[in-house]
Amino acid sequence: MTSDATRTKGEKVLNGSSSSEGKAAPSRAAVWRMFDRIAPRYDLLNRLLSLRQDVVWRNKVARYLPDVNQQKVLDIATGTADLLLSLFDKSDRIHSAVGIDLSPKMLQLGLKKIAAGKLDDRISLMRADALQIPFADGSFDAVTIAFGIRNVADVPKALAEIHRVLKPGGRVLILEFSMPRNWLVRKLYPFHLRGILPRLGGMISGNRYAYRYLNETVETFPHGEEFCDLMRQAGFAEVQAEPMTFGIATIYHGGSSSSKVASHLYLTRDK
Repeated sequence: MTSDATRTKGEKVLNGSSSSEGKAAPSRAAVWRMFDRIAPRYDLLNRLLSLRQDVVWRNKVARYLPDVNQQKVLDIATGTADLLLSLFDKSDRIHSAVGIDLSPKMLQLGLKKIAAGKLDDRISLMRADALQIPFADGSFDAVTIAFGIRNVADVPKALAEIHRVLKPGGRVLILEFSMPRNWLVRKLYPFHLRGILPRLGGMISGNRYAYRYLNETVETFPHGEEFCDLMRQAGFAEVQAEPMTFGIATIYHGGSSSSKVASHLYLTRDK
């Protein structure tokens, strides 16, 4: 169980005020507009800035899909559909998938990639909000989100919505940046986040703020056991965190249950 003190600390970070280390967390308001501006160089910069590790990380997500055939998958903050394309490439258990995102320009690029991969009869994309997922309860066998959960304005509500649309026994798979656990890597990593990443990302994308936002959200967002606690509060069971590449990224996974979400704040969707 998580103490009230821990919950309060997490809520401060998730509402964009401050992290557990006292750092200011950037606002998530209308962040999709920023992604619209960097969309043309988004995939290129992901590969370049991660030294293609982002491809490796996405490929590993498929290992945690439910062990059932003919799955229906929802991908939130799908962007240019990289994760969905990776899942279809690595798993033969998916029947169909839907990707949602608030950035129209990212979705346009994603649709082109899906068509190029001849998957447009199995993958559809639509503009929708993670805080108001436009699907009925128990619609999906798996819900995934890669590098997007830290961008939503209300993380507990987004997690509650994910829990709502999962079938009983469904799985949530969340790939997100995290802070390294190794003391040496953790000491050096901020230099990359604060120095190299904003300069190189800004130079190539033409939007330095977007990559300053990236490093600030990575440093202030809950990770490891703190984020696992948020998933448990949303009703997920058997929650685990799988760090990758010295803990620079983490796959969080958990199962749905037939019970309602515990927190009364998120029992009903906004109308």
